Parts: sequence; C-alpha cells; structure tokens
Amino acid sequence: MSDAAQGEPPHKAVFSTPFKVQPSYELWDTPPSYRGYPGGKDLPAKTKVWRVQDSGMTYGSVVSFSYGFEDSPDAEILTPGFNTGKESGAIGVGRQGNFLQWGFSAPPSKMTEAGRCFFLNCICYIRQFEGKPPLIRIRAGDRLDAVRLAPLLNLIRDPRFASSLFPADLLTKYKGDADGLAKYYQERIERVYSDSGFRVDDDLPAMGLQSNRKIETLERLVELLDDPRHAPAARNALGRYTEQSFPTARQWREWLDNNRGRIYFTDVGGFKFLVAPQGYLPAR
Repeated sequence: MSDAAQGEPPHKAVFSTPFKVQPSYELWDTPPSYRGYPGGKDLPAKTKVWRVQDSGMTYGSVVSFSYGFEDSPDAEILTPGFNTGKESGAIGVGRQGNFLQWGFSAPPSKMTEAGRCFFLNCICYIRQFEGKPPLIRIRAGDRLDAVRLAPLLNLIRDPRFASSLFPADLLTKYKGDADGLAKYYQERIERVYSDSGFRVDDDLPAMGLQSNRKIETLERLVELLDDPRHAPAARNALGRYTEQSFPTARQWREWLDNNRGRIYFTDVGGFKFLVAPQGYLPAR
C-alpha cells in the first residue's frame, strides 16, 4: 500500500468514533493500472487522496480487490487505498467478520494525525464483532471477473488460462475477439455464475427472471415449483443457487419463510443464496 487512502472517507462510525478523522486532501496522478479495469478509462487524470502515513512509499498493492469483497454481510470496505497495481477502489482497510484488514505499513510514529485517529477508531470498531467469524471462504471469483479477465486473452496465450475461466463454446465463438467476449458477459452480468468457468444462465429468462442474485428471484423460483410448466427448471435453479435439496415445494416455502431476513447472495462464496446464523446480523 502507498501512503494514502483514496477519496473522501465514507460516512461510517469508524471515521468519527471515538475520534474525529480530519484528513488533508491532495490530488495525485491516477495510476496507469486503474485504466485497465472496468470503468478505468473514464477516470480523471488526478485522484483525490488523503495521507494515512508518511513513510515515503509511492507504490504498493492492496488488501484485496474490490470485486466481490462486500457481497456477503460479514465484509465491508472501510476505505479504498491508493495503489499502483490494482483497480481504483481496491481495499486499503477492510473488515471480514471479526478480522480487521489494515493495509498500511507504517508504525503510529509515522502516521498522520488523521491516520492515527483512523487506526485507533478501527481497533475500537472491530471490538463489536467479537465472536462473529467470517461467514464464507472464497469458492469463486466475482462475476465482474469475467468482464475484466476476458481482455487478458489477448495477452496471456497459455490455453490453461482461458480454459480455466471460460467455456469451450464461448472460446470458439469469440476466438480472436477478447473484447467481444467481455461485452458478452457485461451485457448479461446479472445472470453470470461460475461452474468450471464463468457461464450465463439462459434458463432464467424463460421463467421471467433477469437476475440470479436478487432475493425476489429466490422467492419466485420457490413459487414456480407449483407451476408444472416451470417446476423442473425452477428446481434446477434452486439446486444451482442454494445448498438445499428439499423434495417438496412446501419444504422450500418453509425454509424461505423461516430464514427470511437472513438470506444473502454471494458470488465469492460460490454463487449461492446462503443463510447467516441466527443473531449474526443486526435486527432489521
């Protein structure tokens, strides 16, 4: 990580409790690496940053990519970090479960006043998550990985790279047109899932569904179990996007009703609707 966080602090308690974080902003040249990621070409020439530390570091990586980091309720980005190797918005400081992920390297003696206040606030903040370990482990890439990795087919010639990410039929169809492959996924991003590579669920539109990650989709799939025309496809989709295998529609409805309010969808956790443990999430 470089010496700076990117952008203005989001409106979160970690920037105001117990100490008020008051950054001094600067404009730094936007790193060339930012341009290679989705949306990067539209970024301004300068990026707004605030110094967390004064170590002299002008380079560095990140805690994590931003893609998929917050797709489960146990994780949040506390601030993006200014980096020279990943995308704009990649995590400088984050939380997953009861783990605080601090991406800066300097000791407090080399932090700015704003950086020290932020560091102390983060320590206080993570205390409230004691006993709440991470809910998921990485089982897949975020769906946007299909869009950002497809153009690399122009650069990485090893066939194992391509075959590990994309189905053979799409590699044949878009041979020599990596940007076309990226566009294919971007236009269908709400139906992308991972199964031995990134695929698009073409069964959902026939059931009147355009997304595989909305709770409304899950509710509709359960309803369609009572429709003889769509029940087989709905059951297949429920098997794909959940870890359940109930034999009857009644049992599916009971599961949905009993866990409503605790169900979330995660790409990184395997493109599944999962259920947070009782008491894990704050009351709604």
